[in-house]
Amino acid sequence: MNKVTQLYEGKAKKVWTTEDPELLIVDYKDDATAGNGAKKGTIHDKGIINNRVTNHLMKMLEKEGVPTHLVEEISDRETIVKKVTIVPLEVIVRNIAAGSLSKRIGLPEGTPMKKTVLEYCYKDDALGDPMVNEYHILAMEWCTKEELDLIAKYALKVNEVLSAYLKEVNIQLIDFKLEFGKLSDGTIVLADEISPDTCRFWDTVTHEKLDKDRFRRDMGGEEDAYKEVMKRLMGE
Repeated sequence: MNKVTQLYEGKAKKVWTTEDPELLIVDYKDDATAGNGAKKGTIHDKGIINNRVTNHLMKMLEKEGVPTHLVEEISDRETIVKKVTIVPLEVIVRNIAAGSLSKRIGLPEGTPMKKTVLEYCYKDDALGDPMVNEYHILAMEWCTKEELDLIAKYALKVNEVLSAYLKEVNIQLIDFKLEFGKLSDGTIVLADEISPDTCRFWDTVTHEKLDKDRFRRDMGGEEDAYKEVMKRLMGE
């Protein structure tokens, strides 16, 4: 299967059409951004790592009953996926207080949440991806109540499965962002990626950060952190 036309280029990926109108090719980049693009840089081999980690985790989630857009990995950086219409929401799942949640409500970073927190943000860089609630979502008709309920169900299932799996390799799942899309027949599936770009991963013993926060906060060592995640998950 070949790339035909570049459909989109985002901060971390390029998306191409193919000969099949229902399939796309995603090409992962090494570019790194933070603060809605205010900070820019590169992380060596990030595209390779995020491609492989995402596909590894999505295959596992498929087996656990979470449908995804994944079709086939075709190179170190490229994957064939089903074409979806993205629901314009970032779905954020939080187990431990960190990042914007800590700033917003004054919880010290690292504070365990008494209950898993589910948040939604409207996907719009120009507006800064503002937080929205169910009332906003339904009023704007970004999805139906039934679709939103299913998205929430899948998000919590992803959290349950990933938290248990990562614990086995001494990684604590602090929080993460998901995106969902609709296939041509309206089926809701998990899309985008699951990687150190979109998740906060901490070592369960040392609490060392193994994710994009190392880039966001000028901590250094982001290349080694991304490689460490792939090594623990895939033995590489």
